Amino acid sequence: MYPELFHIGGFTMNSYGVMMALAFISAGLVAHWQFKKRGIRPDFIYGLLIACIVGGLLGAKIHYLIQHPQAWPRGLLSGEGLVWFGGLFGAIVAVIVVTLLSKQRLPAIMDAGGPAVAMGYAFGRMGCFFRGCCHGEPTDLPWGMWFPHGLPPIPEGVRVHPTQIYSSIASLVIFALLVWVIGPRFKREGPLIFAYAVLAGIERLLVEFIRTNEAVIWGLTEQQLIAIAMIVVGAAGVWWFETHGRLRPVVNAKKRADKTTAPKRGR
Repeated sequence: MYPELFHIGGFTMNSYGVMMALAFISAGLVAHWQFKKRGIRPDFIYGLLIACIVGGLLGAKIHYLIQHPQAWPRGLLSGEGLVWFGGLFGAIVAVIVVTLLSKQRLPAIMDAGGPAVAMGYAFGRMGCFFRGCCHGEPTDLPWGMWFPHGLPPIPEGVRVHPTQIYSSIASLVIFALLVWVIGPRFKREGPLIFAYAVLAGIERLLVEFIRTNEAVIWGLTEQQLIAIAMIVVGAAGVWWFETHGRLRPVVNAKKRADKTTAPKRGR
């Protein structure tokens, strides 16, 4: 683990902050690519990305303070204490508000967001790895890792599951499935973000069994309950939008038609 990359005077460059920045940048690049594929103005991503950053950070911090009320008000402005699910929901609310105010096609924006969130999450979890937080339970497996300065610290000689790496790899697999396997099968706008919710919910539900979060009911953690809700809502969303949503427009169809019908020049 490398929580601090380097120091310049009194300034410290933290690996967690760098990976969070890469998470937003990578998500923005993927969204820009998806916007072009779906006939959405690519420059719309800039305002949307700012909204995601603000909404995501606020949501992540609010969720943390709900879980740890004793951190109020000290934890409000600290760089620590960010909860993934809160950040996701905060970013979703911000995207919906900005998209509706801009009168863009919300279902198409949502579809572009699925792969973008998956890519950003992969980088974000690596930030957790370098920082030493969000690790799993002790394990005897050969790839178990020691986080001596983690959150919480791991005693010497104890190896734990690097669940951050598990989640990062799983998110890259989800990204590939959404872009090249699941996405091309959908004929309407809107279901792809809900497909992401199903896959991400399954990933989190499973990885929580080897993490250290405490169970709250029925032997399940709070994160697992949220993951189950994501799976249910995601499955319902996929069904609804794929049966009732707007048909996806054929991007650049006019240009292709013009090329096909244009008279050929004589040789």
